[in-house]
Amino acid sequence: MQYDVIVIGSGPGGYIAAIRSAQLGMKTAIIEKYATLGGTCLNVGCIPSKALLDSSEHFHKAVKEFEEHGIKGGNFQVDLEQMVKRKQAVVDQTTGGISYLMKKNKIDTFQGVGSFKDKNTVVVSSAEQRHTGESAPIELTGRNIIIATGSKPASLPFIDIDKKRVITSTEALKITKLPKHMIIMGGGVIGLELGSVFARLGTKITVVELMKSIIPTMDGTMGKELQKVLRKLGFEFLMEHKVTEIKSTARQVTVKAEDKSGGVKELKGDYCLVSIGRRPYTDGLGLENVGIEVDKAGRIPVDDHLRTSVDNIYAIGDVIRGAMLAHKAEEEGVLVAEQLAGQKPHINYLLIPGVVYTWPEVASVGHTEEALKEQGIPYNKGTFPFKASARARASMDIDGLVKVLAHKQTDEILGVHIIGPRAADMIGEAVVAMEYRASAEDISRISHAHPTFLEALKEACLDATGGRALNI
Repeated sequence: MQYDVIVIGSGPGGYIAAIRSAQLGMKTAIIEKYATLGGTCLNVGCIPSKALLDSSEHFHKAVKEFEEHGIKGGNFQVDLEQMVKRKQAVVDQTTGGISYLMKKNKIDTFQGVGSFKDKNTVVVSSAEQRHTGESAPIELTGRNIIIATGSKPASLPFIDIDKKRVITSTEALKITKLPKHMIIMGGGVIGLELGSVFARLGTKITVVELMKSIIPTMDGTMGKELQKVLRKLGFEFLMEHKVTEIKSTARQVTVKAEDKSGGVKELKGDYCLVSIGRRPYTDGLGLENVGIEVDKAGRIPVDDHLRTSVDNIYAIGDVIRGAMLAHKAEEEGVLVAEQLAGQKPHINYLLIPGVVYTWPEVASVGHTEEALKEQGIPYNKGTFPFKASARARASMDIDGLVKVLAHKQTDEILGVHIIGPRAADMIGEAVVAMEYRASAEDISRISHAHPTFLEALKEACLDATGGRALNI
């Protein structure tokens, strides 16, 4: 079968690339290894984790805040099995929606592993075909091929992820009996989000982190503020500790961690969640058949047009350089499709926001303060705490702050970092402003509805332009 575009992988990058290609008049096929479309994000990542985060936040508020709001009720109980059931319903509805979009856009869908035979031919074979040799694999021919195979949880050689006591995020999303103690290896986004789910429900959480700060890739202020909040939730942190051993039995797991002076701490828990990042997933692609080599990190090298070393093969999302974010992959999918149609799209990677869906949420875009110092870029800083926000006080969401970094000479906004209620939504205004190269003065002069959380962004911009914040 002949196609204009073949997409390997149906995560956010892949299915969006397929839809945009089809919209632009190209005959398109998409290949997915698993039974449902949507990749990691929709099946075992972004969507199911947010479903559980919302459920656990509702419970936490009911137990901790309802009485303060004047809502007196019964003895609230955790039904984790029902939470997981609801989570799966959300996943099923969302992945079903992707199948609908494929049909709507007349995109041919093939289930199986896509592997290169040559630069224009992809062989699609099921697991059964590969093991038994029964029935011939399908061969698809395409003028252009997009690799969008995503990533898998990373591990280390000494760790045996048995998926029972030593688990990844995939298994954590399926736990139906509340653990008493969960040890999380890694203080990054995934571990803190899932740790929040269980901490709100009553699980003791211990985070073992090698670095000095949690969420180390984000602005340092965000890590410090988030750590304060999570401690109030009951998190325990072992910072600058290196995990040296993980052993498990049928009923518990033992983790040994060494601090920078050589002291060893032993932890025992119900689970150890290994959350040390993700690795590009290119297994079974047959890249060697087309002469594509991955780099030391396992990523597929691409040029500024996301083209690989083979002129008609492109790669997007987690398998290439850059942040492993669903919305980054989506933008790249659109970029490749529009390039193939002769258009001139662009992506400003600096302005792709990052979000941590704890509560309060953390959201950032642009340069961190640490990066500006390192590059010697002069800047002014403005901050505004949510405890000074009338809207935040009304909803009892007073933790966190907005931080704005603006160029000292031009006042152009260089970075915005928010930890607070609905930060994931608020960061959108900062992205729009920075895309148009707005100054802090510009935002400070825009009327913001009162009372809203977004007033905090205006106030931080006022603070960045001469300490003019009005409500503090």
